[in-house]
Amino acid sequence: MTQYSDVATPAVAAPAPVRDSGKAPAGRLIGLDLARGLAVFGMYAAHVGPDPDQGGVTGFLMELAHGRSSALFAFLAGLAVVLITGRRAPKTGRAGRQAVAKVVIRAVILLAVGTALTMGGTPVDVILAFYGLYFLLVLPLYRLGAGPLAAIAAGTALVLPQVLYVVQQAIGNSDVRSPGGPDGIVSLLFTGAYPALTWIPFVIAGMAVARLDLAATAVRIRLALTGAALVITGYGGSWLLLHVFPGAANAIGASTSAGGGASVWWSDTAGYPSGDTPAWLMAASPHSETTLSILGSTGAAIMAVTACLAATDALPRLQSLARPVIAVGSMSMTAYVFHLFGIRFLGIEELPGSPLHVLLGFIAAAMVFATVWSRFQQRGPLEWLMTKATGLARHIP
Repeated sequence: MTQYSDVATPAVAAPAPVRDSGKAPAGRLIGLDLARGLAVFGMYAAHVGPDPDQGGVTGFLMELAHGRSSALFAFLAGLAVVLITGRRAPKTGRAGRQAVAKVVIRAVILLAVGTALTMGGTPVDVILAFYGLYFLLVLPLYRLGAGPLAAIAAGTALVLPQVLYVVQQAIGNSDVRSPGGPDGIVSLLFTGAYPALTWIPFVIAGMAVARLDLAATAVRIRLALTGAALVITGYGGSWLLLHVFPGAANAIGASTSAGGGASVWWSDTAGYPSGDTPAWLMAASPHSETTLSILGSTGAAIMAVTACLAATDALPRLQSLARPVIAVGSMSMTAYVFHLFGIRFLGIEELPGSPLHVLLGFIAAAMVFATVWSRFQQRGPLEWLMTKATGLARHIP
């Protein structure tokens, strides 16, 4: 498993130096890989799983994956930025410049690959180009400590959704959201499926969490409680508002062809916000791009990561049982692109809507490939290429 070295050198607003061996314990990294694997499978479920509208246990589980898995993916991007640039203390000097260059190179590659995949006509709303932009937007914050990062995450979550609504109104109500379109700067920032304006709070929150001592039980307990509080505030707050102001739910239902305004406190079955009613700002459904949605999904991401870290440390047998999922998480970019080509190869056009066995087939294929590949190579195919490309940063003086 890849080990990330930390350079304990002073930096402005950095956490206090700690005595450290220079490497993060393997169990903590394995826990993050487990979380990445689950995020990948959640995105599989959102794309090639059964339609949540079918109801029942399967429909409920599919609905849980929609939006929340991509939010977890973005949250983990924040942890990745900090792991690259120095976890307990940001890297400075030449090491710092090289770390920054690695992030920039990674971002440019993701922007290029994501845009190419989108323009290739895939029916999936490809997240990779957005992911690359997130890296660039949060990079100036990499020297900050957990407290300032958490404050910025909270501030952006409170302010930017309202800014996005105003910007989208200025752009025009007609087809404001354009998921699936080419990843131009307007799409990446404002109108795409994962607009950076309302998704960078997830990344910044991930950076804040990465600054903490994730091996400490007390820290994990506080994180779990914080995550639960955010989930209750986000989804519970939306539920309360939609019941106190029932006209808002009716307005949302009337603004979408799918209807279902009453369920937008947690479900995205109503679709993307149409932009023709401010009532959407009371929703917390994934992809509604509201403050309440960001709070709820961030809380869910924190709880998921905390649970994965705690489980892999406390239950050694789980590491063996979950090894295929962990292997997928260690090569999440490869696994993500794999499913895009799989969708294209199989000619799947209705997303979601495939039978359950199709989803299980994608998951099984990814786990088999990742498990076999990891026996011979430390990194996945695309991760290996990414490492080679970012290796150019070593030439920076």
